[in-house]
Amino acid sequence: MRQNPARRAALLDAAIEVLAREGARGLTFRAVDVEARVPNGTASNYFDNRDDLLTQVGHRFYERLEPDPGVMAAVLEGPRDRDRVTELMHDLVDRVSHFRSGYLALLELRLEATRRPELRRLLTERIRADVEANISHHTQAGLPGDATTVVLLYLALNWLILERLTLPDIFPEDQIHTLVTDVVERILPGPRRATGSR
Repeated sequence: MRQNPARRAALLDAAIEVLAREGARGLTFRAVDVEARVPNGTASNYFDNRDDLLTQVGHRFYERLEPDPGVMAAVLEGPRDRDRVTELMHDLVDRVSHFRSGYLALLELRLEATRRPELRRLLTERIRADVEANISHHTQAGLPGDATTVVLLYLALNWLILERLTLPDIFPEDQIHTLVTDVVERILPGPRRATGSR
């Protein structure tokens, strides 16, 4: 197996694009090679088989969605109130929505996981770890709410993102900001921050 990390990442990024556009059935080594604009046979030199490729695509999606360190550092500055949670949820929804192909590829992986136990195990572990990391970060940062708050935000905003990226005419783009704010306010009731404080 080849070990060039930059080439492997480029192949995985190409696989994400193929999955988002063609679905799981269209994800072949040849399709990845074409998308990545590399010689035929390149992808097969980096991945043992299609299952290995699918598994690594799942990991790559989460690598690319890592939040900006500046955003995470900002959580520890200023008030840790509902308005801060709202800011973080807007950042999350925007970050995931701007990686449309990645989110659609993850949906394809989830569907494929219903037929592939190993992929199901991997996605279950990865997504559970992501939720637990979010809960841990939320509570350690001293943000309001508890583990249930984080889980409810995760569930509600994931469905909002799904609608935004797959059926965007259900909730027009100009409503998304308001909907995110409303979700946070309904799940985490409390007063708004006084105007001018940060």
